[in-house]
Amino acid sequence: MVYTAAFIAEAIRSGIQAVPKGQMEAARSSGLTYLQAMRYVILPQAVKIVIPPLGNQFINLVKNSSVLGVIAGLDLMYYGDLISSKTFVTFDVYIFVALFYLVLTIPLSLGIGYLERRLLKAR
Repeated sequence: MVYTAAFIAEAIRSGIQAVPKGQMEAARSSGLTYLQAMRYVILPQAVKIVIPPLGNQFINLVKNSSVLGVIAGLDLMYYGDLISSKTFVTFDVYIFVALFYLVLTIPLSLGIGYLERRLLKAR
């Protein structure tokens, strides 16, 4: 989780830095405080830039959660291993686990794609 948090923080930071500095200068010169300028001018523009990398990070977070079961956590892959070791039905169990992860990631991917297209039209 800390690994992903660092990537998310970097994506947000780079999105904010991608907004031209003149936007902040124009907002400040029109009388907005720093927080108001960030809230009303900079962050709405940065969100459009940040959505694609954040979407990728969230999808990777879902996919990488299967690694947690191998390391020490109790997740779907852990229970898949447990069931396959007790029943000796490995193929069916792993197909079910893969389909479950597919059911988790496809709607997330489609939703992020829709959001990207919607924000692209707003530019």
